[in-house]
Amino acid sequence: MADFQTPQMKEFPIIPDLQNDATSHLSPFIAKPNHNEDIGFPGELVDNWEEKAIDKMGDLLGKYRSLRVYLDSCVKCGACTDKCHYFQGTYDPKNMPVARQDLLRSVYRRYFTFAGKFFAKLGMPGIVGAREMNREVLDEWYSYFHQCSQCRRCSVFCPYGIDTAEISMAAREIMDSIGHGQKYCNEILGKLQKIGNNLGLPEKALKATLAEFEEEIEDETGVEVRIPIDEQGADVLLITPSADFFAEPHIDGLMGYAKVFHAAGVKWTLSTYASEAANFSMFIGSYSNMKVVAERIRKAAIDLGVKRIIVGECGHAWRVAYSFWNTTAGIGSGADENDVYAQQLQKQLDHSYPIPQHICEFTNDLIEKGELNLDKSRNDHRVVTFHDSCNVARGSRMGTTPGGQFDIPREVIKACCNNYVDMEPETIREKTYCCGGGGGLLTDDLMEIRVKGALPRMEALKSVVDEHKVTNLAAICAICKAQFAKVLPYYGFPMDMITSTHQLVKDAIILPGEGEGNDDDQEENED
Repeated sequence: MADFQTPQMKEFPIIPDLQNDATSHLSPFIAKPNHNEDIGFPGELVDNWEEKAIDKMGDLLGKYRSLRVYLDSCVKCGACTDKCHYFQGTYDPKNMPVARQDLLRSVYRRYFTFAGKFFAKLGMPGIVGAREMNREVLDEWYSYFHQCSQCRRCSVFCPYGIDTAEISMAAREIMDSIGHGQKYCNEILGKLQKIGNNLGLPEKALKATLAEFEEEIEDETGVEVRIPIDEQGADVLLITPSADFFAEPHIDGLMGYAKVFHAAGVKWTLSTYASEAANFSMFIGSYSNMKVVAERIRKAAIDLGVKRIIVGECGHAWRVAYSFWNTTAGIGSGADENDVYAQQLQKQLDHSYPIPQHICEFTNDLIEKGELNLDKSRNDHRVVTFHDSCNVARGSRMGTTPGGQFDIPREVIKACCNNYVDMEPETIREKTYCCGGGGGLLTDDLMEIRVKGALPRMEALKSVVDEHKVTNLAAICAICKAQFAKVLPYYGFPMDMITSTHQLVKDAIILPGEGEGNDDDQEENED
């Protein structure tokens, strides 16, 4: 366990006295020069960085009208102040959404508003909340904009809809542009662009791993279930987070996908070239890097000749797929008519299906059609609750009706389990609390803020554990699963409580031919 105090869980939320600069000491590791340069940023802090940071801010203000609106709109009403999980876990006032916004807003006012420029000439910029761009401000940005998971919960409660996540992304993009980027995100993006996945897992290792999973399924069921990769002419390309190839509970979810495809008789494949759904470019606000990663997926889809693209259990990856793949890579409506490859893919894909489609929607469609044989009693040893992941809940949709991103995963779980209970209404669905590790914070150098930021979700979980004997916390996000596996023990819960939603499907599904031959085996043993 790290050297800090885990917050005490409370039955009801209590906001105590503020603790100024309580987490000012928390900052992620700075990216090494090659981490920055590999993804198109200066290797180290550039000369005249103050001026270049302001130039970059001006560029973003011209490019994204919403950013200027958010910086101009706040009336300091206070509706957001206690809505951030990091504020609730640290009591640091700079973790209030409005205060976090003001870190960027104060510099914006100094250089991009008449009042800021006027009072700066009089030596009184602070009278209008304006600040000069200097090293103290940069250090404050680097610390507190990496204590924001970009979960967007505060925007739900803001009467003007101000999106702190977009402000956080802008601040990180500015810092990257002057060579002051974060090691965790930038290093991972470099691996992804070179190798095809966040883990840096090469083709041979990936194929060997999948072969082991196939053996495990066959040992369990007696049925040969393939997990195909680079399968030319498959109908479906599955794009899933590389965590699904690596560790529990993620791998159980992958085996669940494989069982679903097998039971449905669908020809599908993974890709070694694009073996990653995650796209950390969103966390650092880099549209150009987001496009590079998305185009790998487009190339894989074209090369393999698939008709459909389905996305595995990953929260921010689904938001990127749902909201950005169309404009970055031509996957979905809105493809650039001048982009030859985007138009080629549009002609290739089957438009009678959603483009792209979430694995939960795919599975739920099969369940509704009665095409999966599910035995709910196989999960009777579990009492399950569900964690709505932020980027799914507040950054995307699923299915054909509003709220599908909330209802569809729950319908899948309920089809597989007899014992399901939701957490308190104010902690789920569009008001869900973040796991505490999203937005590029899933790194050990930020473990303190990750643990403290998980407090509201842990309190909601404790309530259903105490009242309903909940044993499993299901999720559809790779980051959430990895975060909870680390954080649950800090709050006295077992780490294996976190469960892939498709792990529940995996355990409930009865495959065609499963169990056949067991009677003969039993007779042989009796002889």
